[in-house]
Amino acid sequence: MAQFGGNPFFSCRNCQNPLAQRDDLISKKFVTKSGAGYMFSHAMNIIVGQKEDRKLMTGVFSIADIFCSNCGEVLGWKYVRAYDISQKYKEGKFIIERAKIAKEY
Repeated sequence: MAQFGGNPFFSCRNCQNPLAQRDDLISKKFVTKSGAGYMFSHAMNIIVGQKEDRKLMTGVFSIADIFCSNCGEVLGWKYVRAYDISQKYKEGKFIIERAKIAKEY
């Protein structure tokens, strides 16, 4: 993790573009295609792709893939809509694959 405006942040492993601040990290307990994933309340320097409905482990969601705005690397996704009321807390949040972000050290 590096410093961004005095706050620790996570960056793209490919190009070191800042992606999310440590203060915006909600959970490290998500599963992605490549393994562990982190949930963030906000993300920066990303491009949000087209939304589509996808069946994930916890149900069906409308999600949009997110990409690094600098190098175009697919980073994870943004939850646009949760169809199950118990999953509504995920709406508007970002999942970034652990393998796609720089180490925290």
